[in-house]
Amino acid sequence: MNIYGAISSFLGTGVEFIEALTIILAVGSVRNWRSAILGGVSALVVLGILVAIIGAPLAHIIQIGWVQLVIGLLMLLFGIRWLRKAILRYAGLKKLHDEEESYQEELERQRRAGAVKPGIDSFAFGTAFSGTFLEGLEAIFIVITFGLSTHAMGSAVLGAAVATVVVAVLGILLRKPMAKIPENTMKFIVGVMLTSFGAFWVGESMRVDWPQADLSILYLAATLCVLSYLIVLRCKSALRASAAEKGRA
Repeated sequence: MNIYGAISSFLGTGVEFIEALTIILAVGSVRNWRSAILGGVSALVVLGILVAIIGAPLAHIIQIGWVQLVIGLLMLLFGIRWLRKAILRYAGLKKLHDEEESYQEELERQRRAGAVKPGIDSFAFGTAFSGTFLEGLEAIFIVITFGLSTHAMGSAVLGAAVATVVVAVLGILLRKPMAKIPENTMKFIVGVMLTSFGAFWVGESMRVDWPQADLSILYLAATLCVLSYLIVLRCKSALRASAAEKGRA
């Protein structure tokens, strides 16, 4: 067993799947846990089939840049849309979502429609699938690279497998705490997250040299949070000024 190959593969795969887990947890908390988990698992199954059929040549057959560009653009579109709605709600330009009111409305709708088994939420499934697929694809490249460079593919695969199990256990432990976050706040977090991941992946596809690699996602998210806060303050100030002007009139 090659310790260097196993540890390197463990760390690299762990980082990629933690990013995928973050997306699954966030989308599952807001939309639908079943669909988000099914999307993530489906992506892993597809990746497993690709590896089983193609193996090492996968890194040369699939152009990761195009995958990053397409998924990144989709993430940006969804993320900006959610972020915009969250900013409008916090600024007072759009009614805040009332979870209790929505719950009662959903109960009434279910009573009228009878016992209907909920289906698959396409947004939750698609977002979880695409995020997990991209991160998993990068994890495969990492495993193949370390496996070939150390001439110990078995050790690299073992490290990746252990990392996958560790991240899965982490997801189970974090699911309930994530579910307790208020929906409005969670939608804002998801908006920031999807926009950050989308911008990062689009940049990656264009060969942007991000400072400190994947950690740049945190810098993007922090910047979006600060800008969103400033926009909310600006909108609230404008609303107060408009209300004061109408009062004087």
